[in-house]
Amino acid sequence: MKLFFRQTGETGPAIVILHGLFGSSDNWLTISKTIAAQGYRVFLLDQRNHGQSPRADEQDYQSMATDLREFLVDQSLDSPILVGHSMGGKTVMQYVMTYRNTFKKFVVVDIAPKFYPIHHAELIRGLKAVNLLIIKGRNEADAVLQQYEPSLPVRQFLLKNLYRDEQGRFDWRINIPAIERELHTIGEELTNTHIVTEPSLFIRGSESPYILDEDIPAIKRIFPNAQIETIQGAGHWVQAEKPVEFVDVLVKFVSAVTPG
Repeated sequence: MKLFFRQTGETGPAIVILHGLFGSSDNWLTISKTIAAQGYRVFLLDQRNHGQSPRADEQDYQSMATDLREFLVDQSLDSPILVGHSMGGKTVMQYVMTYRNTFKKFVVVDIAPKFYPIHHAELIRGLKAVNLLIIKGRNEADAVLQQYEPSLPVRQFLLKNLYRDEQGRFDWRINIPAIERELHTIGEELTNTHIVTEPSLFIRGSESPYILDEDIPAIKRIFPNAQIETIQGAGHWVQAEKPVEFVDVLVKFVSAVTPG
């Protein structure tokens, strides 16, 4: 599958970033410019069924890892640094276990390789409740979503997926039927795990429940050279809530010389 991508920066080591569920490359555009300014080429991907990438029936991690592999081959990126947030982080973990010796380092943002119970069903119901044929704008869509999601930042995040097509009609840039069908798969524990010894960094928010202290041993069993960094005051969307601290931690890890 040919994924849509954006590139920031023309020279330097390549960093490839994958967004989370309901997200897109657009969510990372501002932060990518900050990273690129420090001497990197940053590639932002839309994963399948998200953003401007193609749609498919499957939304499993092996398929998404295969999509990532195709992108890296197409762009001749032989040893990039891979970064993934949430669902994108699980895609990165699946990738590094599947495609050995095709990357330099990897960063996983606020997700562990464990099973997560389905907790996005109400958001899906809210998105489906928005009647795209009659709404006049985002405010009307937000009024509908508010009945399902009280958090304004979460609703604003979801509404970034609302756009007008070439005929001027509203539509979603996410494949809601496929995502709804695959919610359990998206939350599943990664299986057929293999030890990966390349340097890795797991970044978590101190206020997020996604990577708990008790999850760290399981992470270390699969990724024995993993570093764990906690950004204070951040929730699940670490990079959006604490962008300065996030970039500092990321670039320090990326720029460190690998032993050997």
